[in-house]
Amino acid sequence: MTRYMRWLAAERGQSFDDYGALWEWSVTELEDFWTSIWDFFEVQASAPYSKVLPERVMPGARWFEGAELNYAEHIFRGKRDADVAVQHASELRELDELRWGELRKQVAAAAAGLRELGVDRGDRVVAYLPNIPETLVGFLATASIGAIWSSCSPDFGASSVADRFAQIEPKVLLCVDGYRYNGKDFDRRETVAGLVRGMPTIQHTIVIPYLEPAPKLPDVRGATTWAQLLEADQGAELRFEQVPFDHPLWVLYSSGTTGLPKAIVQGHGGILLEHLKKLNLHLDAQDQDRIFWFTTTGWMMWNFLVGVLLTPASIVLYEGSPAQPDMDVLWDLAERTGMTCFGTSASYLAGCVKEGVEPASGRDLERLRSVGSTGSPLSPEGFEWVYEHVGRDTWLFSTSGGTDVCTAFVGGVPLLPVYSGELQGRALGAAVEAFDDQGNSVTDQVGELVITEPMPSMPLFFWGDEDGSRYRASYFEQFPGVWRHGDWIEITSRGTAVIYGRSDSTINRQGVRMGTSEIYRAVLAVPEVIDALVVDVPRPGTEGWMPLFVVLEPGADLDEQLANTIKRRIREQCSPRHVPNDVFQVREVPRTLSGKVLEVPVKRILSGTPAEQAASRDSLANPESLDYFVDLAGRLGES
Repeated sequence: MTRYMRWLAAERGQSFDDYGALWEWSVTELEDFWTSIWDFFEVQASAPYSKVLPERVMPGARWFEGAELNYAEHIFRGKRDADVAVQHASELRELDELRWGELRKQVAAAAAGLRELGVDRGDRVVAYLPNIPETLVGFLATASIGAIWSSCSPDFGASSVADRFAQIEPKVLLCVDGYRYNGKDFDRRETVAGLVRGMPTIQHTIVIPYLEPAPKLPDVRGATTWAQLLEADQGAELRFEQVPFDHPLWVLYSSGTTGLPKAIVQGHGGILLEHLKKLNLHLDAQDQDRIFWFTTTGWMMWNFLVGVLLTPASIVLYEGSPAQPDMDVLWDLAERTGMTCFGTSASYLAGCVKEGVEPASGRDLERLRSVGSTGSPLSPEGFEWVYEHVGRDTWLFSTSGGTDVCTAFVGGVPLLPVYSGELQGRALGAAVEAFDDQGNSVTDQVGELVITEPMPSMPLFFWGDEDGSRYRASYFEQFPGVWRHGDWIEITSRGTAVIYGRSDSTINRQGVRMGTSEIYRAVLAVPEVIDALVVDVPRPGTEGWMPLFVVLEPGADLDEQLANTIKRRIREQCSPRHVPNDVFQVREVPRTLSGKVLEVPVKRILSGTPAEQAASRDSLANPESLDYFVDLAGRLGES
């Protein structure tokens, strides 16, 4: 960050007294700022841009028109073959490493193999894969071709995966035979077979053996192995298809709160610029650094971690449970890899506090310079624990952003002090404000997190949303022309920020967001259940409290067996992370006159908001249904 500021002064005549002044310039002089990022990081384009930003509009901003480039080309640019690119380990595999020369060979072979299978620019390649090096190779190969990548973690249930992948009509599926989590193996072969049967566009299925060296596969259309894909084109040259700045790079997914998850399309150029800025300047990733973030391939943090390879640093991948065999496993990994940045979730740090973990006890964490936390707000107790038990000279940066932009727009700034319970500052180029209900920007008050100016990594479009109506409704309905993100935020008078959790009904577990509609589909498949409501209630120092409320068939009672059946259905069809903490039986689910479930008002009531402020009973079809939740909130407050 300091080198960048000195460069601005020397090359652009722009001098700033402090970070606050730099941030203010970056969001008021957007065109100058993003041009400076392009030039400072020497973006390589085969065709030049004609205009940086012809019009400041949201949605619909067009960035760097005319430019042609390739995201993956910048990953490999300037990398020395003998240097380590990736260290990786899992519950199944011992710690190993992949050097740049070998990574280049594997990506070249995989890209050539995909081309031979008919994969071309704009085709979709989807991955039902864990966080292993083969996934990284598959992505980089796909991007080098100009094809479009999308991934889901294999702990996602079949229906959740189909809801995502089927929308984008993939040509190739990459998958594993199964995965191991928390010491238990989960076979995914039949799930894969079902996915292929349900998606007729899949012409080829490439299987990576993971649980077994040579798994027996069910009858799957166009099946081949990962080894066969690579062996056919050993020695191929790595080529990079040059694509327009806004050519799709990958598809990420929203949580699916209202219907199918939104298929969020982000582009080569926008992601490239955002990640160059964020990972170099804000994460401060430098030569010899080893950056880790605990994530799955179903969370945007996997894509974010891959982006670290745009910097001189290397990355560390881990696949498995953070508590297997115990909560020390990731701290052991930090020592063994010489990790310099330990990225995780607030809930993991809360778990370390609860379990009495001592990271620095008996370990050499001399190289560990920083700890990053995201996924949910980190409590002041979490801050204190890191400084007490990891190290007093640690840089702890709590960070917040979203799948929608594949970055953090509030969080770490290496030039600023750290205040307990607060995020250091707003990211450069991110015009983040807190809005009150009338759309006024407020300071030292909690408001809606909004972004008032366009960012290059904002979605190009939602797949299948031809007229853009779903895109506009998702972000721009409440404040036209201003992006409403769906979080509560407070911007303090000293420029720091505090995140208070979601202002909508999304369920966030360990950073993996899932919509309530997906959970309802699983719950309502249980014969005894006729209606349901689920909310995610913030609780300081934890990942939150997720209660599920169910209405049962006449004569049915919620006993332990039925509660376990409901939880098992959610675990299998949605995700193990989204199993509710508690299940309650209610007479009715509160609904509006138009039939919508009152998730946000119930969440607010259970968070302590008076019922009359949380919901207008006149707008309810069954106003008396709120009484149960008011009573429960009272009992919770007394306990």
